[in-house]
Amino acid sequence: MSTLHLCCLPVYYSSSTSSQLVLRNTNVIFRKSIPLLSSAPTTHGEFSKRHPSVGKFSALPNSRLAHLRISCSAVSGDLEKSSDVVVKEKSVSVVLLAGGKGKRMGASMPKQYLPLLGQPIALYSFFTFCRMPEVKEVVVVCDPSYQDIFEDAKENINVDLKFALPGKERQDSVFSGLQAIDLSSELVCIHDSARPLVLVEDIGKVLKDALTVGAAVLGVPSKATIKEADSNSFVVKTLDRKTLWEMQTPQVIKPELLKKGFELVHREGLEVTDDVSIVEYLKHPVYITEGSYTNIKVTTPDDLLLAERILNTTS
Repeated sequence: MSTLHLCCLPVYYSSSTSSQLVLRNTNVIFRKSIPLLSSAPTTHGEFSKRHPSVGKFSALPNSRLAHLRISCSAVSGDLEKSSDVVVKEKSVSVVLLAGGKGKRMGASMPKQYLPLLGQPIALYSFFTFCRMPEVKEVVVVCDPSYQDIFEDAKENINVDLKFALPGKERQDSVFSGLQAIDLSSELVCIHDSARPLVLVEDIGKVLKDALTVGAAVLGVPSKATIKEADSNSFVVKTLDRKTLWEMQTPQVIKPELLKKGFELVHREGLEVTDDVSIVEYLKHPVYITEGSYTNIKVTTPDDLLLAERILNTTS
């Protein structure tokens, strides 16, 4: 397996003609400098004091997110009969990952709790999932000191709210959340709370694809030119962009498949960078559901500015 480099982000390439290259945790990039948020509050209590208008959070109007879709220029290929699949009401458990430190943001509090137009970033996707009839529960994986942010929002939701402790690595946090889900759930939907602009339409598509295949992930065709490089940073070859996809979340997996994957990961001591990689180790197919370029991950101050602009242009 060779390492590729795109804007200093690692990606992975398989030489197999039947496989697709997957870029992990990449974002749409909008370059404009803004000050680092080093003066951000460190706790929710301090956050509430500085921002009293958002002491109690409620969902922003759905109209803001209703027109965010940017169509992809490439087509992933239709999954046979997936349009006929019906995901039952209250059959999905959402594991919302909200325990990251967010060091690249340069703030003194985790990036997912920074305000985005007056509401913590993590609550955008939280409310989006809670509005969906397919969702029965949301398991928030977060530090206990931030649980009250979600507790304060309980009066605005109609799903069960649970909490789990974050682990050292992402896969540990996912495993922790998996232990808390309802045993009758048909799908586990894992989402990064730092992606606030995910669309209900895209979530619905990836849920159907996962129910059909067993595992599915939102992704968009790569718009950048990707080159494979050797260990000395010399170009080995230019890869065919038509086969390259940038991975997003949610990543949706049937619970029994995810549990089986974790058994293998723990037994072999494997490290994975995203959730469907766990299933890939089982040699089980993973379907890429075409998503939207606006489903960005807010990792840097530039990303926060871009998210604000996306919301402002649709308000």
